[in-house]
Amino acid sequence: MSRKERKRLVVMEQVDKEKMTLAQGAKVMAVSYRQAKRIWARYQKKGDRGLVHLGRGRPGPRRKSGSFRARVLARYRKRYADFGPTLAAEHLREEGLILDHETLRRWLVDKQLWAPGRPRRQHRAWRERRECFGQMVQLDGSNHDWFEGRRDKAVLMVMVDDATNETYAQFFEGETTRACYDVFEGWCRAHGLPGSLYVDRDSIYRCERAATVAEQIAGKEPMTQFGRAMEQLGVDLIMAHSPQAKGRVERRNGVLQDRLIKEMRLAGINDLEAGNQFLRARFLPALNRKFTVKARSPADTHRAAPDDLSETLSWQEERVVQPDWTVVWEGRWFQIGREHQGLNLVGRKIYVRHLRSGVVELLYQNHKLKSKELPSRPERAQPESRRVGHTRMTKPAPEHPWRRDQMASGKQFLKKRKEEGKARKRAAHQAAAASGQPSLRYGFPTAAAA
Repeated sequence: MSRKERKRLVVMEQVDKEKMTLAQGAKVMAVSYRQAKRIWARYQKKGDRGLVHLGRGRPGPRRKSGSFRARVLARYRKRYADFGPTLAAEHLREEGLILDHETLRRWLVDKQLWAPGRPRRQHRAWRERRECFGQMVQLDGSNHDWFEGRRDKAVLMVMVDDATNETYAQFFEGETTRACYDVFEGWCRAHGLPGSLYVDRDSIYRCERAATVAEQIAGKEPMTQFGRAMEQLGVDLIMAHSPQAKGRVERRNGVLQDRLIKEMRLAGINDLEAGNQFLRARFLPALNRKFTVKARSPADTHRAAPDDLSETLSWQEERVVQPDWTVVWEGRWFQIGREHQGLNLVGRKIYVRHLRSGVVELLYQNHKLKSKELPSRPERAQPESRRVGHTRMTKPAPEHPWRRDQMASGKQFLKKRKEEGKARKRAAHQAAAASGQPSLRYGFPTAAAA
């Protein structure tokens, strides 16, 4: 008996002992007087069993048939064996097998095809969402076997708006600065520049080296290439101290690792290009329609992306102009044009900018310099003479008597004399070894030799 039925049993016993009227019992049971008369009649006829609900143990009128349940479980085992109940119910609905996800969950638990429950988690303080769309966007890379062994592992770079859960993602071979540039540019082309970017403490975003003397004097912290680009764009870079701090993008990674993998399996996608096209055309629009929430404020704080966004999202390094107006960068030599002669750039520092398209540009005070890449390292002319005080010293020619008669003590002469001395010592040791008498260096001579 249920708790309500046991409560009615106590009331009926009091009415039977005439310690309570039926009208008073109706008020205690919170039923009408007519319903109390029916309950009293069943109690008089069947006793305690008359108070038990007559529908208990009978199948409900909305119950699914046994054949339908068998079809659903067979389809689940065949195609959706590792799907969760909610996702599996959505795909079964598309196939015409309509049922609630909670019903499917109970069936799967009963057949031990799904384990309910969640692991305990450490207590953490909840952080309120940002008010406006674009006020803060979380960025993270998920390295996972997204194609289930059909190709090598890949990285999915994911961006999630903190206020609305709007999601953008793209596949890459690895989590690199180039990948961060590309996914950030994709977000900016679609929505604009966000106010801030919430990232982890990876070396892509945080510089590990110590600050130089110039940076210490200027009061600046060393920055990575990505940090430098965000500073130029006016986007605040916020470092998270734990994965739980940027929980929205971490949870979205979990959703993608569950749903996206299975959707690509059903679509037969086996490479990055097809995966990115599937993300843009089908998966992300459906995901955002389902999981995007409304921000507390209708304002959109995104700023318009600059026209030179691809130039800012690049690699920039400082170099010094050589006396022959050349600049060397990563083993490549660039010649600055003659039209910049008025800038007097020899010995000055300029920036070498490497775009993602492969183009290399030279910058001085944010202005592009005309230059061309040299096929090889330029030959530098050696000075024939040098001045010491008021006297000009000239290097003697090879046929000069000072060189011909070996009167000089230059490097070549000393090197030759040293090699000749080694050869004489080597010949003396070989002669001593051939005579059978050890030299004094290796021991005393024998008695016969003495």
